[in-house]
Order: sequence, then structure tokens, then C-alpha cells
Amino acid sequence: MPEPILLETKDGIALITLNRPAQLNALNYALIDQLMAALDRIEGDADVRAVILTGAGERAFSAGADIHEFSGSVKQGAAVAVRDFVRRGQAMTARLEAFRKPVIAAVNGLAFGGGCEITEAVHLAVASDRALFAKPEIKLGMPPTFGGTQRLPRLAGRKRGLELLLAGDPFSPEHAREIGLVNQIVPHDQLLTAARELACRIIRHSPDAVASTITAVTRGLNMPIAEGLLVESEQFAALVPGRDLAEGLAAWRERRPAKYVGA
Repeated sequence: MPEPILLETKDGIALITLNRPAQLNALNYALIDQLMAALDRIEGDADVRAVILTGAGERAFSAGADIHEFSGSVKQGAAVAVRDFVRRGQAMTARLEAFRKPVIAAVNGLAFGGGCEITEAVHLAVASDRALFAKPEIKLGMPPTFGGTQRLPRLAGRKRGLELLLAGDPFSPEHAREIGLVNQIVPHDQLLTAARELACRIIRHSPDAVASTITAVTRGLNMPIAEGLLVESEQFAALVPGRDLAEGLAAWRERRPAKYVGA
């Protein structure tokens, strides 16, 4: 049986592929667990500076949770379903959101349910012009459970987010860009190229500054602004003794490009 996750690294960028194309890359428990393990490996690899996450095949980024597997957990009761399904999915999206290296979703097709929630959680997203999004959990008689009730309204605004969550209808990549779910839309055959170009625009900068910026934004968005400003200050203070800030300031004074270790 094929591995549910493929991982390859090139030029400082890790490409993670959700690899269940016959099941529209549905998020079964094994896939989620292997995705988390891949993130652990990437986090510890200083040579990897950014992550691109995409789906195998031509039809789907991910059509969401594996309903057959999830149904088995539901039959065992709320405690099992919450433990095996909800906590696993929420841990995955929280890990992606808080990851200290930039994670870019390359949405190559359907991004329904949990696939949309992954897109909500990652730092940046590029969508194929063939992409299609939806929050169809309401049609199963349930709310989203991988963070969609929280992240989507924060991105789109309360009323627009609730419309998508309560109606459950598919929406276009253009609408996804309008509400801030994706950064850009590109022709399907240019998707990975565009995602790599975006990653390269980021990894030319200080790795520590990139990580600190991600942390300040991710943590600060869920705080009152006064507390968020303290996080921003803490992230800056942690960089003051390091080489990258000194190099960046020296390069500015000397009117030359900065040379960062690992960049």
C-alpha cells in the first residue's frame, strides 16, 4: 500500500504531498499521524527553510476527513470520537499554524472540510484555478472539528464565515482569495512553480527573523493587541544577541546584500 505522505526536499524547500489520490487525499488517521511525523523531521532539519503542502493527483488537495474511518469512531461514542478524530485533527492544524518555518499550501483541487481547514491553518496558500473549496460538515449533521469554526470566521469575518459554515456550499478560488483564505490564484500547471517562487522570496531572509515573525503573528492574533505587542517585543529581544540582526544592520550600513547563515 502506498505511503499516505510523500516527502522530498530540494534547495531548502520540503515538499509534502498528501498521497491518497484514489480517496481524494482524505485525511485518515495514518495520514495525519505521518504528516505530524514529517513536520517533526522538517523542524529538526536546519537545511529545510520552508514547506510546501499539496495533494497527489489531479482532482483534490484533500476532500476532508476519511468518513468511513471517522464513522467507526463515532459508533464507539463521544469519548472515542473526540480522542481519535477531533483531537488528532485539531493537533494537526495547530501544529501547521504554529510551525516556525513557513508552510505554503499549494491547493491543486478540492479542498473540502479538513482540506479547507488545513488551508486556513497554514501561513500562506496558492490556489490552482481548478481549486474548489467547501465547508460541508453541516451536511453531515456536525460543525467543523479541525478548527474551522474558529479560523475561518477570523479570516473571512463573522458573517461571511458563518454563511460558508452554515450553508455548506462550494466556493471558488476567487472567493477564497477575496476572504483571505488564499494569497493568489495561478494556472493549474504553474501551481508548484508559483508556490516555490513564493517560498524563495521568504527563505532569502534571516531564518530567525522569519520564525520570529510567524510566531509573533500567530500568537498575537489570538490576543488583545496590548498582549500581542508584548509578544512582538519578546520576539525582537530574542534576536538582539544573534548574528542575523547584526548582519542585517551591517549590510544596510554598507549598502550590500545581507548574508545570512542558512539563507
